[in-house]
Amino acid sequence: MAHQLPAFQPFVDSVISAIQADPNALGLAVGGSWISGDMDAYSDLDLVLVTATPIAPDLRQMRAYAARFGTMLASFRGDHVGEPRLLIALFADPLLHVDVKFVLPNELHERVEDPVILWERDGILTSAFGQSVAQYPPFDFQATEDRFWIWMHYAALKIGRGEFFEAMDFLSFVRNMVLGPMLHLKQGNLPRGVRRVESSLPAADLAALRQTVATPERGSLLTSTQAVIDLYETLRDALAPAGIVRSPAAEKALKNYIAAI
Repeated sequence: MAHQLPAFQPFVDSVISAIQADPNALGLAVGGSWISGDMDAYSDLDLVLVTATPIAPDLRQMRAYAARFGTMLASFRGDHVGEPRLLIALFADPLLHVDVKFVLPNELHERVEDPVILWERDGILTSAFGQSVAQYPPFDFQATEDRFWIWMHYAALKIGRGEFFEAMDFLSFVRNMVLGPMLHLKQGNLPRGVRRVESSLPAADLAALRQTVATPERGSLLTSTQAVIDLYETLRDALAPAGIVRSPAAEKALKNYIAAI
């Protein structure tokens, strides 16, 4: 399948060549920005390798298999994102970030997107995708409301104690888990954190998000924390379902606490 950026095609060709020679390999697909055609020189490759017998979660086997694809400089397993079937690797010539998810045929039915099939035996991937529907995890407004005011209190504690870099990191976490997804939903996009917000949000929304970014100073952090609260409330009121149970007591207590510090 010769499309996308020329820099990626030789690597993809090498992967296909390697797995075609392996009778255990059943198919290869690619997801992420390859699906939408949004790849650029700074993209990575999100590969899904289907085998008849398991390769993951054995890290030694995962590394050995991926090493067939080219010069692998470094790799680690995706335990940090709760995905032991994922190998995150760096390949040379050209320098490429490649994610390889090792799955079995029955595991294709549960997926967050419909990847592009690059190669398959006997229509195995085509059949699996035709019998099931991809579903991206929905944004949980109620769980977010239940957590948000506790999270904001935690940020305020860090600011009050003078742990400014920890407070900055925590506000970044809230942007990725709450504000970014909600801003994407407002535009009709999938709630993918803060991915590509620079190019996908209207100027006003992007400006509001910028206000939540602080420097490691007390005044800046307090201002940004208030901006996080203001933006959250605006988005919640516009997007949350009518049945959401709000936390007015926690909200009031938190705002009073921030005012006091």
